[in-house]
Amino acid sequence: MKTRWALLSVYEKEGIVEFAKQLIALGFSILASGGTAKTLIAADVLVKDVSELVGGKAILGHRVVTLSREVHAGLLARYIDVDLKEMEALGLPYTDLVCVDLYPLQAEIDKPDSTPASVIEMTDIGGPTMIRSAAKGRRIVICDPADRTPVIDWLKNGEPDKETYLNNLAAKGEFVIAKYCLVSAMYHGQGEYDGAIGRSVGTGKAENGQQGKFNHYSTDSGDPLALENFKLIAGMEPSYNNMCDLDRLLQTATHVAATFALSVGQVPKFAIGVKHGNACGAAWGQYRQDVIQKMVTGDSLALFGGLVMVNFTIDAKIAELLLTYGSEQRRLLDGIIAPEFSEDAIEMLRRKGDKCRFIVNPSLEHLKESSLDRSLRRRTVRGGYLRQTNYTFALDINHPGLVKYGLASIDQECDMLFAKAVGDTTNSNTITLVKNHQVIGNAVGQQARVRGCNLAVNLAGYSDHETEGAVAASDSFFPFYDGIEVLHHAGVKAILTTSGSVNDKLSIEYCQKNGIFLYMIPDSIGRGFFGH
Repeated sequence: MKTRWALLSVYEKEGIVEFAKQLIALGFSILASGGTAKTLIAADVLVKDVSELVGGKAILGHRVVTLSREVHAGLLARYIDVDLKEMEALGLPYTDLVCVDLYPLQAEIDKPDSTPASVIEMTDIGGPTMIRSAAKGRRIVICDPADRTPVIDWLKNGEPDKETYLNNLAAKGEFVIAKYCLVSAMYHGQGEYDGAIGRSVGTGKAENGQQGKFNHYSTDSGDPLALENFKLIAGMEPSYNNMCDLDRLLQTATHVAATFALSVGQVPKFAIGVKHGNACGAAWGQYRQDVIQKMVTGDSLALFGGLVMVNFTIDAKIAELLLTYGSEQRRLLDGIIAPEFSEDAIEMLRRKGDKCRFIVNPSLEHLKESSLDRSLRRRTVRGGYLRQTNYTFALDINHPGLVKYGLASIDQECDMLFAKAVGDTTNSNTITLVKNHQVIGNAVGQQARVRGCNLAVNLAGYSDHETEGAVAASDSFFPFYDGIEVLHHAGVKAILTTSGSVNDKLSIEYCQKNGIFLYMIPDSIGRGFFGH
């Protein structure tokens, strides 16, 4: 029986000794590069150093260790007679398994004091080359420590479905290297090159039936609020529309949390309902029951079939309010997202055909300013895509750029901040009305701001809300004071907007004349255009 060789070459040494011992117990002999070999020898593991195979130690300051034909011949040689004979004549062993990780390139790039030279020094060449050779040679490729135990189990079980298993490991190896090379190209290209590469974590119904299925890919960001960390615990799989709504809900929720954390030092309880990506019900407060009651009655007609996100546990009492409060019939929801559900709440809220999704992420209970998503945003366009930083502006009521014409009450200020957080994360142009901690009108996607004001007031009326005493937020400046005039006639007492219009002076004068508190922050700082 021929000797089976495993080549181990890892930057992070944790767990490698135990893995080597497991391989030896399965009949493998161990070949290892310098640092890994030293670690194994120190643990009394029988190992052959790569230098013995290639006929020399590492050269050029350890830059060339495994880059040799002796190493790669063992990975690329086919299991056919002609290759077997040539390898035997050369006196070279076949390498059946490769366990390699890579220098931490991204970690080096992320260091505040990193330089192009330090990044180049931390760019792995030998590791990616071994992984790709092993992938092409259809060896057992391990480039992720999480795969070590599954591989051991697979070997113990007799290597079932070998061709498929090796193909999957090879594909993962190619994926890891592609991601690594992309990081390097983006860093050195300084904006000239870009890309996104992901790992499939789910699938479901596409936006429309004729579009078939969608795939959800993760970039493995490590973000606890990444969508793959929202776990479905009951109900059918989320659709493309559900996932988009979840992402939009998360934008709104994190902006609400960040705004309150910055302005008042703590995050209240809140509930947000969306339909087609835009908030159609939202409320904040101290008590869960009060928050839910206000959220479901914000625009109960639009909320039908929507998604709801809260930052507190859903129990039977809250479930009952979600189902029936302010409604003559059972309220139907497509999904509810919360830190936790009680079992009885799930049973109460279930829909026929499991059409209500129950999705949990414990991190929702601990949202703060740092919960804002600061990752790059990409949007596909015909022939390519657009890239920009995400919208992460959350207004601190004490921001030095915020000019206050009159002084609203603390409660009014909090409601204005809430209105801005909601309005800035829905399709612009947006006018958002809030009264007593409840969104009573959210006019989204309006091409004319004055129409947005009219629509917000009308939406409040459709749901039988009194606008007298409400506050408003606008996601950008008022080009004319006509929109402010509409809000004034509806009884709005305080407005949060941006400055930058040539007619700002007229808007300020109108508010001062009519007793409206007007808070303005420069458009260059606080504009909230979103969802184009």
